[in-house]
Amino acid sequence: MTTPFHIFTGWDLPSFLDQQAQVRGERPFLIWESLGEERHVYSYGEFARETRAYAAGLTDAGISKGEFVAIHMDNCPEFLLAWYALSRIGAVAVTTNTSSTAQELNYLLSYSKAVAVLTQPKFVTLVRKAAPELRWIACTKTDSGTQDSTMRPDDVIAFEDLRGDPDAWAARKAEPMLPNSLLYTSGTTAQPKGVVWTHANALWSGRTTATHMKLTEDDVGIVYFPLFHANALALQMLATLWAGASAVLMPKWSTSRFWEIARRNQCTWAGHVVFTMRAIQGQPDPVDHHFRLWTLAGDLSAIRERWGIKTMGIYGMTEMVSICAASLPTLVGPEGAMGRPGPEYQIAIRREDGSDAHFGEVGELCVKGIPGLSLFLEYLDDPVATANAFDGDGWLKTGDQVMAMEDGHLFFSGRSKDMLKVGGENVAASEIESVINRISGITDSAVVGKRDTMLDEVPVAFVVATNPGAELRAEIVAVCESKLSSFKRPREIHFRDHLPKGVLDKTLKKVLREELE
Repeated sequence: MTTPFHIFTGWDLPSFLDQQAQVRGERPFLIWESLGEERHVYSYGEFARETRAYAAGLTDAGISKGEFVAIHMDNCPEFLLAWYALSRIGAVAVTTNTSSTAQELNYLLSYSKAVAVLTQPKFVTLVRKAAPELRWIACTKTDSGTQDSTMRPDDVIAFEDLRGDPDAWAARKAEPMLPNSLLYTSGTTAQPKGVVWTHANALWSGRTTATHMKLTEDDVGIVYFPLFHANALALQMLATLWAGASAVLMPKWSTSRFWEIARRNQCTWAGHVVFTMRAIQGQPDPVDHHFRLWTLAGDLSAIRERWGIKTMGIYGMTEMVSICAASLPTLVGPEGAMGRPGPEYQIAIRREDGSDAHFGEVGELCVKGIPGLSLFLEYLDDPVATANAFDGDGWLKTGDQVMAMEDGHLFFSGRSKDMLKVGGENVAASEIESVINRISGITDSAVVGKRDTMLDEVPVAFVVATNPGAELRAEIVAVCESKLSSFKRPREIHFRDHLPKGVLDKTLKKVLREELE
């Protein structure tokens, strides 16, 4: 930033939460629908007070401004209480994928230099294996409220014991450009990158998303995407906070519970992906509902016709903090359109040579904003990767292929050639390949995406080996199970004498994709 004056000057995330609590008091902010019988409604006032209490307790436990603390939890109120409490301290919340293997979690925690982990009973053993040198581990009582939760070990800190005196908490001076959270995103490299968000980034995400969706205090969203990703944490929860609205939090997606919970809480909006949409298509339609809006990757007439719900195409990414393109929630856009450019960013569509693509021509989407405000601050401790994310003129290169039409609508054409989208999760093909290539006897491999009815696409591996066969196939499966999250593991393994190559010995993955089709 070249100036200290911007839209969030004098604010940070905790100060905004406190202002909303002062104005809205007993209005519902967070409605928890657990996997057990528990249902709890946190008002704005109660939620703000509880985050002050946990900020005081975490400080007493030795957490200080600037330190990194991991939250390794499935969806639950404790996740959000911890995230906001760490914001109050000025610490950085590291949100980690709960599907991670011990090796993957070790990388995430080591990379961030996390000093402590807040987790759930079922993950304690994994966390200990992944990071034996932690200062401490704190653990919730149950696994997202389930009656059959793993027993909490006696030698970890009980999460509720971290609750201090909310009245003893003294607020920090607001620092909007202070790092607030670290989210991991899969790039085209073998390891995830740590995306640093500031307090201003969090506020920007909430404001921009709520504005595009025209959310008001009367709206009730339903949240089932994992909070460790930007979709639920930012596009849903932060947008709810900004609008002074309410959010219904589910532990995870449940096809059988979706309509029941949505109707009970009179939900008015939701976000969907391919998997969730296809899952509820086979469910009986509700006799009534209160939805006015669903956000998706594209505007879809089938939803309007079946359920009478307006759809809204949106596009965003973790490094972009919020959405740079969206349909208008009051109008019907072209079928499948991901929206029109929003006024908060500059947008360009570029050919490989850097020139601007014409209308109707596919090119890479590039976005310009302000780092630390409308764009992420940096990749943690990686100035080279941070610099490489932008071109020489400061445009963020998304790696996604889009097409603009003359009416201003944008259409998604494809993602980066080495990126897969598996059930809403971004997966780097090179991460899977690096695991496979370390197996003895394998000389080459290539991973591509195959279309899948429920998950959009799944990984498929093509392998060249000195001694292919059932024994090696079983070893590949076993190694991938031990080192990769379930959604990253190849669904099929095909042995080949060689892989198709182009110039500079580069594997022609297009040929492999065509073979799968």
